Amino acid sequence: MTVRGIAPLVLVALLVGAWELYAQLGSLDEFILPAPSAVAEALWTDRGLLWDDLLVTGQEVVLGLLLAIAAALALAIAMHFSAVLRAALYPLAVGTQAIPIVTIAPLLAAWFGFGMLPKLLIVALVCFFPIVVTTLDGLARVDAEQRKLLRTLGASRWQTFRFAELPAALPAALSGARIAVAIGGIAAVFAEYAGSSEGLGNQLLQSIPQLETARAWAAVVLLAALAVLCFALLGLAERRLAPWNRPRKDPLPR
Repeated sequence: MTVRGIAPLVLVALLVGAWELYAQLGSLDEFILPAPSAVAEALWTDRGLLWDDLLVTGQEVVLGLLLAIAAALALAIAMHFSAVLRAALYPLAVGTQAIPIVTIAPLLAAWFGFGMLPKLLIVALVCFFPIVVTTLDGLARVDAEQRKLLRTLGASRWQTFRFAELPAALPAALSGARIAVAIGGIAAVFAEYAGSSEGLGNQLLQSIPQLETARAWAAVVLLAALAVLCFALLGLAERRLAPWNRPRKDPLPR
């Protein structure tokens, strides 16, 4: 195994060990901070319940992220082609990030019910902005000489976009998606808080009043694992879809 793979495992082991030691020797009640061993026991004992909730939340995060990517790419391309649209829509896109999710989630639940749709909209709303910003930056950072060369060769505006600007924007869009997916799970939890009978957010909402703190922490662990998995899959997608964007030199020794 490479240094890149070992280093995170060592750090996680140290953090979990410190957490276990503090929980065992500290003065905090286990209902406030259960030990990692208790969390691991809850992961196993309640595996059926937690697995079902993970599937629900995972579906919300993945579908919401895909919706955000599609909408963000469409908007970023439209703003790239039209300065008027950019001047009109970019401030609105920024403004969406000032909307408190705890406020909008109950409204969406009231409008669209307690099914999947309002949760997808909330996840997409949270994940949308980072993808728009990074895609716009990628579209704007195409080498001016490359554009000039294509025009010299008789390329149309669409051909310039297809062969120069879009390949440059794809890695940026996927990087934005990786940033977004780290907070997409939090958005899904808030959406489930607003009204849901399943999902990891609902499990948190039910477990804490029942003093099942270890189960609640187990749900948090699964939520973090989901974010890491989605982040890794998007990194793999970036390497497959945009192999020209690989770094010239690996910053970490192997």
